[in-house]
Amino acid sequence: MLKSLLIIARNGFQDHELAGVRSELLKAGFRVILGSTEAGPCTGKFGSTEEATVALKDCRVADYDRIAFIGGPGAEALSENEDARALARATVDAGKPLGAICITPLILAKAGVLKGRKATVWDSGGEQIAILKAHGAIVIHQAVVVDGSIVTGNGPQAALSFGVALAGL
Repeated sequence: MLKSLLIIARNGFQDHELAGVRSELLKAGFRVILGSTEAGPCTGKFGSTEEATVALKDCRVADYDRIAFIGGPGAEALSENEDARALARATVDAGKPLGAICITPLILAKAGVLKGRKATVWDSGGEQIAILKAHGAIVIHQAVVVDGSIVTGNGPQAALSFGVALAGL
């Protein structure tokens, strides 16, 4: 069975994005594993609770067929997390599909994997787009953007189509 790893924030992941992306991966036949900065309980922006079974520092790219970062207000801090950035780089280096939705394309940008690639991001007034551009990304104003083995989505309304794109890579 194909395995996917979805990385969520310990506090403040985007509940609707996780639900939509996970549902599409499950429909496509993937087993979905949740990871976070630490294993254990995680709380969504809207109050849902999930159990992360793997810590970022313990994630091995070889164990998964797809890896994606889920957004939400708590996810912005992941762009400064070296374990998150290292996981993004290792996923691309291994040639495996990598996804980031909402604010999490910042992780990919800061990891250096969006340089010269098309991407989208949730943006609150230009700041997030500026960060992607500063790291060499070509920002496309669409809900979901696929460039090679990387898929980005711009927020909760894109969760289902993002999940379909991620599963199809």
